[in-house]
Amino acid sequence: MIARVVCALLLAVQTAPAYASDDRPREVVTWGASADRLGDGVADRGYRLVVHTSAAGTDLRIRLSNAFGDRPITFDSAYAGLRKAGAELVHGSNRRLTFDGARSVTVPAGETVLSDPLPGKLPAATDLVISIHTPDAAGPATGHGMAMATSYTTQGDHTAEEGAANWTGTTGSWFYLDAVSVRAGSAAVVALGDSITDGWQSTTDLNRRWPDYLARRLLLADTGVKGVANEGISGNKVLADGLGQSALNRLERDVLSQPGVRTVFLFEGVNDIKAHTGVTAQDLINGYRQIIARAHAAGQCVVGATVGPFKGWSEWDPAAEAVRQEVNRFIRSGGEFDAVTDFDRILRSPYDPERILPFFDNGDHLHPNDKGMQAMADAVDLDDLDCA
Repeated sequence: MIARVVCALLLAVQTAPAYASDDRPREVVTWGASADRLGDGVADRGYRLVVHTSAAGTDLRIRLSNAFGDRPITFDSAYAGLRKAGAELVHGSNRRLTFDGARSVTVPAGETVLSDPLPGKLPAATDLVISIHTPDAAGPATGHGMAMATSYTTQGDHTAEEGAANWTGTTGSWFYLDAVSVRAGSAAVVALGDSITDGWQSTTDLNRRWPDYLARRLLLADTGVKGVANEGISGNKVLADGLGQSALNRLERDVLSQPGVRTVFLFEGVNDIKAHTGVTAQDLINGYRQIIARAHAAGQCVVGATVGPFKGWSEWDPAAEAVRQEVNRFIRSGGEFDAVTDFDRILRSPYDPERILPFFDNGDHLHPNDKGMQAMADAVDLDDLDCA
């Protein structure tokens, strides 16, 4: 009887501060990861995917993606539970997810699908575990390659099991899952970016990407924004496809389609600049303007972040630096973003402003370490995210 009560409440007691009384519940993204191609799918494979929530709420839903598939894929079992340790779940927390009332769902090539709402409460800042099994995966798999977190794999369908005995494989990627949402009296911010937002060189399994630190601040703050979706892709560009579709080409799927988004936080452009493909500052500014216009048309505000220093990285040269400086002048003073966060000012060395401060440098002169990630999150004015 006690176990059934625990299950009915889903995944423990809500821990986030109460929202303002006039904030009516709506669907809000509590976790997200941008989709990309991940090699070929494997039939009869199970995935136990560990993700960290931001906003608390009720009635969780997951979104499964076959965005890069060239054929339909079937998921014949999906569960949601709370992690105890490793691949082991909290006893009584693992519950079946359904899709239009069915246990199985087939996702067409290029499409996504949402699960039915799962009644009960989901806490903020907790490790949620989504276990899925696909009997027929083949061809290009969809997922997020650089998770900076450990998830688990198995052969066969062990999704209903709460123990870890059959989940002996590990993976550093999230397969097929690209979003989790809840009903909450809050809104969300989506961080659209590249490897710095994706968390490269932050400590694996400790949730130390800068959007993670931002989520911790929002959880404790008196603000209507609680959800944070990290839509960074390592190597991503604003203008051109390559490592992931460009920010312009993935904007609808990764950002605008997410529920409950109040603000887009745009921190991207260094890969366009350092690639030396002939992209000018005006090209990049025009790309920013398209993102701003599309977000505004969707009723969302846009916070722009300046491009950080990268002198010492192999692709740096004075010409690229000149483009970065011109782009940053636009971001700071162009007046087209709804607000600006000056990551360049936070990260740069006072002795050589073209370089990242050594205390924040992980060693490659481009990516911040954990301290740098935290400093970035601390620099964000939370009122800018709760814009009207």
